Amino acid sequence: MSSVRQHPVLTNDLARAMVDAALAAAGPKDQRFTIAVVDAGGHLNAFARMDGAPLITIQVATDKAYTAAGFGLATEAWHDLIAGDPPLALGAPSQIDRLVTFGGGLPIVVEGALIGGIGVCGGHWTDDVLIARAGLSVLTRN
Repeated sequence: MSSVRQHPVLTNDLARAMVDAALAAAGPKDQRFTIAVVDAGGHLNAFARMDGAPLITIQVATDKAYTAAGFGLATEAWHDLIAGDPPLALGAPSQIDRLVTFGGGLPIVVEGALIGGIGVCGGHWTDDVLIARAGLSVLTRN
């Protein structure tokens, strides 16, 4: 039927593999991270909070994943997107629930289809991005 689209779906096995890869990358660092993976609808699929990760990292990591899945855009891209647009810069962060405008959230794309997002919180946002990328690396492994 031509009016029905078919695309890949995030499985729990894939989501857990992403969390495991992110945890492996985070292990040697001095910071404690939280990793969240959501499906295309923004629903939590897999999650881990390292011992000692601050409580607030739970919400931030989950919201980073949600933002990435919701817009198909890395959370760090939001900064440049809104920086030159004062109404958007003022309105988007305060009026779009769960929107995160700094790095650490990446969309999960398979075969050109957005299937979810991964979010990491615990270090500087640049560290969070590196850990999130490690989680996405499972997509390219054989």
